[in-house]
Amino acid sequence: MLNKEHTIRISVVMPAFNIEKYIGRAIKSVLSQTRPADEIIVVDDGSTDGTAAEIKKFGEQIRYIHQENSGPGAARNTGIKAARYEWIAFLDGDDEWLSEYLEKQLELLQRNKDLVWSNSNYFCCLCDENRRGPRIEPDRARAILGEKEYFDNYFLAGRHKAIACSDTVLIRREVFEEAGLFQENLRISEDIDMWWRIGYRWPKVGYVAEPLAIYHMPKQGGLTDEFKHKNLQIHIDLLEQHLKSAAEYHQLEQFESLASYLVTSWIRGMLFENNAEGIQNLLERFGYLVKPGFRVVVRLLIVWPGLTAGICHAISRVVRFLKLRRQIIRRPVRSRK
Repeated sequence: MLNKEHTIRISVVMPAFNIEKYIGRAIKSVLSQTRPADEIIVVDDGSTDGTAAEIKKFGEQIRYIHQENSGPGAARNTGIKAARYEWIAFLDGDDEWLSEYLEKQLELLQRNKDLVWSNSNYFCCLCDENRRGPRIEPDRARAILGEKEYFDNYFLAGRHKAIACSDTVLIRREVFEEAGLFQENLRISEDIDMWWRIGYRWPKVGYVAEPLAIYHMPKQGGLTDEFKHKNLQIHIDLLEQHLKSAAEYHQLEQFESLASYLVTSWIRGMLFENNAEGIQNLLERFGYLVKPGFRVVVRLLIVWPGLTAGICHAISRVVRFLKLRRQIIRRPVRSRK
């Protein structure tokens, strides 16, 4: 357990926009922490529904800030500037923490006082469909960590799916003075851009293998549609920009390892939607980052787009079956009395 006298003081920053249905759940998850936050700042980014009224129900338990709609990056920046304490934790207003989130994170930081940022595993949840699973299996995460509670390099950790999520990042405030604040011109992936900028300067990052938050995913199709249209170009431009930055910070080899994982994941997602044009675009720009065998197979698949989706969905069904089978085999058998 943590010391009763908290040596680390935390400001929680929560951006919120038109999420009246969920914001109360998020705030309650922070208020129910076994180690309370030192302050909770909710930034209402110009909501036009009942979000403000839901936030205000909590009264003086939170600090409420309203601003004109400017995007999630601007909302987080407003919260950072308003924060009173030396550590900043983020939670999106439609997600939630498990009750030991802050306690587990701070225990890690107290044991590793040289760290300036930390994050944790989390659950990805399609809760309307009663489907939930960890971002990375905890046992696998512990195996990658070895005897340590941190990764020596954030980008190499990301290659193993231990990628930071806005809901699980805890950062010393002074980090933003050097790395800068969130890019407000980015309406998506502004958080990814931020973690990468921090990763160049402070590669070493704490990590709790146990899932400590719940990321409520959009319904299936949302992310794929996003990549099929203008947002794909945003991700491409961002990746190209950071490949240059990584070289400047002598982190290119490590960053390319993560970039390879990301590009491969994007291509696999687009195969399910027969997005041959998007795949071709990625291969032209980043083909050198993916494995040659995978690149050849993908080029063959996009030649027969009608067959591709069927193959991908068949593979997906087999993978789901094997995962379910493993869960059944691992499930302990209860003795009958």
